[in-house]
Amino acid sequence: MRILFVHQNFPGQFIHLAAAFAARKHEVLALAINKRSPLPAIKTIFYKPQRSSSPQIHPFALDFETKLIRAEACAVAAAQLKQSGFYPDVIYAHTGWGESLFLKDIWPQAKLLGYFEFYYHVHGADCNFDPEFSKQTLQEAMQIRSKNASQLFALEQADYGVSPTQWQWSTFPSSYQDKISVIHDGIDTTQVMPDPKARIRFSRDNLTLTPQDEVITFVSRNLEPCRGYHRFMRALPEIMARRTLAHVVIVGGDGVSYSVPPAAGQTYRQLFLEEVRGQVDLRRIHFLGQVPYEDFIRVLQVSSVHVYLTYPFVLSWSMLEAMAAQALVVGSATAPVSEVIRDGENGLLVDFFSSEDLVNAICRVLEHPDRMMEIRKQARRTIVERFDLRTICLPRQIQLIEGLGC
Repeated sequence: MRILFVHQNFPGQFIHLAAAFAARKHEVLALAINKRSPLPAIKTIFYKPQRSSSPQIHPFALDFETKLIRAEACAVAAAQLKQSGFYPDVIYAHTGWGESLFLKDIWPQAKLLGYFEFYYHVHGADCNFDPEFSKQTLQEAMQIRSKNASQLFALEQADYGVSPTQWQWSTFPSSYQDKISVIHDGIDTTQVMPDPKARIRFSRDNLTLTPQDEVITFVSRNLEPCRGYHRFMRALPEIMARRTLAHVVIVGGDGVSYSVPPAAGQTYRQLFLEEVRGQVDLRRIHFLGQVPYEDFIRVLQVSSVHVYLTYPFVLSWSMLEAMAAQALVVGSATAPVSEVIRDGENGLLVDFFSSEDLVNAICRVLEHPDRMMEIRKQARRTIVERFDLRTICLPRQIQLIEGLGC
């Protein structure tokens, strides 16, 4: 079978699936924009948009035009692939950036599988959730509504689709939900597991942290409001006053993935650090930036309590990986977190906006580490039983694609 993966940041969510099909001796190719670390066994063709957005375009049309520009560039690369004799049986494309829009015009006989991550809503999801960062105006509402234009095209074009969580699936129009299966990308629980011997070292401070220390961890691709960084930082003065031996380890970059960017020249990391400066012991707060995966896993393995806060939006792998590492997750009682964490059973849930709830939950975990051990074990069991890569998620993905390619 011939399979084409399309993802501007390939391999992205397809990292395990693409490798699995290559290992099964299928012919696997990929189309991508950004040159990351491609999988050695998979030929990746990189394409580049040939134009930028129109300066005077209507702001509601800007997002759609940007995705059309990407779709055009992807289509040109796809047409060249076709000329070279490549005819895929299945195309698996992430639909979030527009690349899939013209692929069926090039290969009408191929089955197009869409990775449908999220469908925007004016109410009930991330938009207008946090009044501190939302204007809640009609202008904003119309712009959000317009962002779904490319997703509607993708839904119409796709033969079938996949969404990683039940709640993310539920954001898509009901008329299309029957053609989308809920299958998570999967967590490799043989790689992400507890390790009582784990260590993280800070040579500058001559400090080593172990699972026996009080370590509060927070992880996000970028430190921004959508992932609750501001709520976490504002809780730290009280947490650190009550837990005088605790260290705080924060992983994440200074960019913006999903939130409205801060003022030019500023980062959310620095903005909210400045807000609490003078109220916290900075010697016990460690910003690591974006770290290699192996270092990230060690952070989770030494964690006494892992904090995961988010607007109702896509679920981060990091929360599931923390659970797989048997960290005790204090998460926000927002979708889709509450789809995975059952309060008091495999983690703790708190009101996203309540600093008091967050402080009390973290301190409760640190005060009673032994009492929380069963919750930690149940967290890992949850991931093994529902999200394990090798035994659950990957077999379901492979079965779906092989069924489409028959």
